[in-house]
Amino acid sequence: MTDSAPPASYATVAEKRASRVRWMLLAPALAVLLFAASGPLLITLVYSMLTPADYGGVIWEPTGDAWFNVFMQRDIFDDTLSWSSAHLSIFWRSVKLSLMTTVGCIIFGFPTAYFIATRPKQQRDMWMLLIIIPFWTNILIRTFAVVELIRNEGTINTLLMWTGLIDEPIQILFTEFSILVGMIYVYLPLMVLPLYASMERLDFSLVEAGYDLYATRMKVLRRIILPLVKPGVIAGSILVFVPSLGAYVTPRVMGGGNQLMIGNLIELQFGQGRNWPLGAALSITLLAIVMVALMAYVRTAGKEGPGHG
Repeated sequence: MTDSAPPASYATVAEKRASRVRWMLLAPALAVLLFAASGPLLITLVYSMLTPADYGGVIWEPTGDAWFNVFMQRDIFDDTLSWSSAHLSIFWRSVKLSLMTTVGCIIFGFPTAYFIATRPKQQRDMWMLLIIIPFWTNILIRTFAVVELIRNEGTINTLLMWTGLIDEPIQILFTEFSILVGMIYVYLPLMVLPLYASMERLDFSLVEAGYDLYATRMKVLRRIILPLVKPGVIAGSILVFVPSLGAYVTPRVMGGGNQLMIGNLIELQFGQGRNWPLGAALSITLLAIVMVALMAYVRTAGKEGPGHG
């Protein structure tokens, strides 16, 4: 009569079998991430280190000229080196407008989310539906809707001239301000959704306690509401900042080609410029900026305790 195997061995075998099953189920998703996400990034990185061909494409001769040209430029007459002012100004404009878009979305999104979170439960779904509806429309259509409002013959200028406040149309379109307005309109729902998710879990009895202790509205906002919904503010800021940094459609339409951002510069290099290595280097640079923003978010969110919102 042989001794039966101990129960621990059966548990170990079952755990190994379950682990193999999980890896088999994850294999299709991992393959998609490897070939559909990591693969193109690897190709872009390789292209950034090659020589541009005359009419687009690359020549398989390794060089670092593309990375050099991202931030520096060489004079065509005397070969002197200088900073690439055009690229640096575009990078600065992109970061500046992205930060301003994030701040604008917080300014308009915070009271919107607070208003929805303080409505009766049976009304919140209706208000959230109104916030989500713009996602059902193509971003190009939404951008042209803003153009119709702010162009010289648009609704705003027509009303201002009809009321006699101005004698001639105000040039709003094709400026940085118009790009800012368009991006705030496009990305505002991405700020409202995480803010609402944080405020919905907010214990409003704490707000009432603040008022009972004779705190002003600003003190209640600064000392009670903001600390509790800070994770939602951070998450919404990342959701707005990252896509606005690489925005292409809105700056192209609202800026008219005069106010380029990083996305437009990358498209220009792959298209009219026919300098694929430089476009690839700019793409990787944009990815690096996004990664820095995400790392800052992770570090900030990691410092937040589990009791925040």
